[in-house]
Amino acid sequence: MSHFDTITTDSQQRGNPELWTDFTAACSEQDYYHSWLALQCGLIPGAEQGLLIVAAADKQFQPVAGWPQKGNDPQRLSDVVERVLAENCGLLVEIEDTQNYAIAYPLLIDEELCGVIALEVSASGEAELQQAMEHLQWGIAWLELLVRRKQADQDQATLYRLKTAVDMLAVVLGQESFAAAAMAFTTELSAASDCERVSLGFLRGRNLKLQAVSHSAEVGKKMNLTRSIERVMEEAIQQRREISYPSVDDDVLICREHEALSRQQSMASIVSFPLYGQGRYYGALTYERAADKPFSEQDIEFFRAVAALLGPALESKYLNDQPLPVKVKTATQQQLQRIFGPRYFGRKLFLLLLIGLITCFSVLDWDYRLSADMTLEGAIRRAVVVPFNGFIDQAPARAGDLVAQGALLCSLDDRDLHLEMLAKKSQQRQLSRQYQEEVAKHDRAQAKIIKARLNQSQAELDLIVAKLERSRLTAPFAGLLVSGDLSQRLGSAVEQGEVLFEVTPLDAYRVILKVDERRIADVQKGQQGSLVLSSLPYQQYQFTVSKITPLTKAEDGRNYFRVEAQLQTVDDSLRPGMEGVGKISIDRRKLISIWTRDLLEWVRLTLWNWLP
Repeated sequence: MSHFDTITTDSQQRGNPELWTDFTAACSEQDYYHSWLALQCGLIPGAEQGLLIVAAADKQFQPVAGWPQKGNDPQRLSDVVERVLAENCGLLVEIEDTQNYAIAYPLLIDEELCGVIALEVSASGEAELQQAMEHLQWGIAWLELLVRRKQADQDQATLYRLKTAVDMLAVVLGQESFAAAAMAFTTELSAASDCERVSLGFLRGRNLKLQAVSHSAEVGKKMNLTRSIERVMEEAIQQRREISYPSVDDDVLICREHEALSRQQSMASIVSFPLYGQGRYYGALTYERAADKPFSEQDIEFFRAVAALLGPALESKYLNDQPLPVKVKTATQQQLQRIFGPRYFGRKLFLLLLIGLITCFSVLDWDYRLSADMTLEGAIRRAVVVPFNGFIDQAPARAGDLVAQGALLCSLDDRDLHLEMLAKKSQQRQLSRQYQEEVAKHDRAQAKIIKARLNQSQAELDLIVAKLERSRLTAPFAGLLVSGDLSQRLGSAVEQGEVLFEVTPLDAYRVILKVDERRIADVQKGQQGSLVLSSLPYQQYQFTVSKITPLTKAEDGRNYFRVEAQLQTVDDSLRPGMEGVGKISIDRRKLISIWTRDLLEWVRLTLWNWLP
């Protein structure tokens, strides 16, 4: 015979069919606990009393059923119950001053303690105790079944709420405007929650305005119903929690406006939920049903989930659809509240530091220096040109070489000049002999003619000698070749006046500053300044403004004046063509005027351009 058959036989023998009938017909959770405990004690021989303790929603354990209904003494089972709660295991202990035993088992579901069943039994032997323990172990499965069914129902309800809320969120996000999203949301929510009307309101400043009502395309601004719903929403926001009328729980809340709206709508059931996010209340939801369909706890949970999930999405669309001036005003008010309200200590500290800096800049004087891009040029730039037409013979120097005074830069081919010089010398000797012969003949006229030809030949010879001397182009002074490279032009022809080289000295420079036309009025001759070169960033050079050229040059979309200055000190590290940044010392001014000058001038010019 199986164990189940044994239990059935025992039940029939002990008259337990009525207990089974009560157990299977239990309509509430409390009836289930009482009938189960009575059935369990009826199945166990020698059971004198029983106690069932279950964990409530707040994780506190409390007795929910006792057997028998009268004449029991649960105090004798309290010690064993406390031990089971502490140790999470079944116990069998002997009760003091009696011959009875206390049997207690924990109700563990997924390793979580959900309750304790304790029985007091009288047994004459170990076999009876073992049988009682087996009956108790098998009976606990019914309690576990009840708990798991409750969990399944809760999970199913939660899943339904989440699915419905997510579906409505998709509907809201799919709408382009807030008005369409709010209308679709309230209509869908009304159908999903079986409500006659669902209303949505948002705060505008300190006043709440009704934005959407289910199954209604327009919201009347002066209707009595509209004002009543708005007052209901304001009542919920002012009390910082949801309000139901009639009340679902035992909380004491002020619901005067809810009661008035309920009477106006023939005693309808009303629930209002304030919408909360980012530390503030920004709106409310109101649900209305007929009087014969009161709201339940499950409905409240569903509404709470919808408000938490869809409230931020609706607020975002509401804020995005507001006009630009309203957005600016709202953002300004929000920032002012954060600065002058509680919390946000970082912003307050930053504001104090900013005010302190502005105050210091408004009081402190500082050197005003005008910055400008600069270029270093040689004080003298001598050109070496071709003295006569010819051909390049040698070119030992090129741009970038340091040359000494008289150093050979290049030479022209002088072979034709030497031949001409020999021809002229031979012609000169012939003319000299002819002259002597005519003198010996005392032919003065002919002698004067030959003398003139002799002088002409001598002049031509001197010209050839001068060209020979100038065929070697040398450096006029010691310096740097800044241009000229004839290494690829050997043997090529050059023309008279063509510039071959440019030489500049290394002991005299001038600074060329490009001053913006907006600041040229600040620059005067004789002002001091300093410059830093890009190639020598760790060294400063002092200069003095020597000349202001009254001509502008357009560059990079702006106009610049050419300002010349003289260096006060020169060293060997300087080279012509170096670039950097120069700063001209103007005067001493307030720091705030130095840093805000460009901005103020731009504002003035823009206003002048816009004003009629």
